[in-house]
Amino acid sequence: MALIETIDMWQRRDGRDILRNINLRIERGEVFALIGPTGAGKTTLLRLIDLLDEPTSGKIYFNGVDTAESPAVRLGVRRRMAFVLQKPVVFNLSVYDNIAYALRWRGMRGSKLREKVEHIIDVVGLSDYHGRNARNLSGGEVQRVAIARAIALEPEVLLLDEPTANLDPLSAARIEELISSIIRQYATTIIMATHDLLQGQRLADRVGVLMDGELLQAGSARDVFASPRNKEVAEFVGVENIIDGVITSSEDKIVTIESQGRSIEAISDYLIGEKVCACIRPEDITLSLTRISSSARNFFEGEITWLVDVGPLTRVEIQCGFPLVALVTKRSAEEMKLARGQSIFVSFKATAVHVTKLQKHKIKNMERRII
Repeated sequence: MALIETIDMWQRRDGRDILRNINLRIERGEVFALIGPTGAGKTTLLRLIDLLDEPTSGKIYFNGVDTAESPAVRLGVRRRMAFVLQKPVVFNLSVYDNIAYALRWRGMRGSKLREKVEHIIDVVGLSDYHGRNARNLSGGEVQRVAIARAIALEPEVLLLDEPTANLDPLSAARIEELISSIIRQYATTIIMATHDLLQGQRLADRVGVLMDGELLQAGSARDVFASPRNKEVAEFVGVENIIDGVITSSEDKIVTIESQGRSIEAISDYLIGEKVCACIRPEDITLSLTRISSSARNFFEGEITWLVDVGPLTRVEIQCGFPLVALVTKRSAEEMKLARGQSIFVSFKATAVHVTKLQKHKIKNMERRII
């Protein structure tokens, strides 16, 4: 049984659908990252899961119980969760008292309270700020106070809304390290919203892509980033080579995709006539100065239009009837003496091509009336 499950959940505001048909399962102890651009509905979804707001329609279950069953059930579930906002609010009190506040509210006193707060302060690395007014701290330190205040309650579910969005790189790295520490030390289920794709990959067991109010894909980071479900997801997760085309032949799942007068061979179940896009990772593309004998089914001649070094690699942009980006080591680039305007041969295997839908995923039953 999933710890949290949403079923056919919609949220409408001012005559506009903010979220559409959200079906999501979060397992106990899982770290789930909700990725998507600004305005996609990530914060709205977190607020609904935290029961701060009620959905226009649909259900939210916590440990198999319908959270709309009664006000008492709703309150009981809310007390088992903690929510850290993107711009956390701290009280005009010391770091110690900020963390102790909710514990006092729940009746904790004396030495038990002191030991608890001291331990949490140590966990978040704020031992030297014990008596400092929380409102005089830096953004990263305030975020750590907010996270400390949340985990002090030992919630079953910790929700984090863009935990590093407004922080400098050093502070962001410290917050990520803190989240990683919480994941290791506690059995807390974590749901975090982020537009930082690498952060989602680093921290989460699974990621979900939310765009324009639709949950387009959910799965392991490897599945989502290597096998995007449609072109929109592919573009968002940073697939650099996305080539639109039409399947013109298919035999034993080996398809031919026609694009701008060129043919690309790939492995796919899509049918002849379907409009698709071919996604190829830059690291799966091989460059050569001459036509070589290879098992790769795809071979094109092109011209280098741009080169730039990216760490130990060189990013090579090529025009071969359609644009392609390849990654090679700096050493390989130097040995081949790659330069702008140079002719180059490009090859990649059919198995390196991920074929997906060209058009954006459409929600079924769009005519459904939201009451």
